[in-house]
Amino acid sequence: MFRKTLLASVAIAAVATAAFAGTAKKDIVDTAVSAGSFETLVAAVQAAGLVDTLKGEGPFTVFAPTDEAFAALPEGTVESLLLPENKDQLTAILTYHVVPGKVMSTDLQDDMEATTVQGDAVTIDLDDGVKVDEANVVSADIETSNGVIHVIDKVILPETSS
Repeated sequence: MFRKTLLASVAIAAVATAAFAGTAKKDIVDTAVSAGSFETLVAAVQAAGLVDTLKGEGPFTVFAPTDEAFAALPEGTVESLLLPENKDQLTAILTYHVVPGKVMSTDLQDDMEATTVQGDAVTIDLDDGVKVDEANVVSADIETSNGVIHVIDKVILPETSS
């Protein structure tokens, strides 16, 4: 638990630094740790064994749900997903939040689809702000050394995860 909290704190600090300092960029994981609002996401990435991948060369586009987005899931969902026996389902959900390549907000088109690392496609809707499936993008274009993070307000689920 201490390690999870420590890593989450480090990830949060990295996001805040990269997003606001404009200096040396950190990778996606370190940026998330530094931000302070992605502790659940970082814990899930660790439980799924995806840290090394998301610290890799990339580039990746990550639609990153906030802690509040995870908290809005039905009670017990996150705890259940973090169990070792649910690693495959957790991995499918997390990789549904990642698109290969670096997709900036200026690259988006209304009703476009982007195939995720998980294999299913997310739909981008620009009619009322920017939405990825049913999640609103609340902060876009947080550049990292190996891609970009777009912060979303909801955990998005692939159809095949049910």
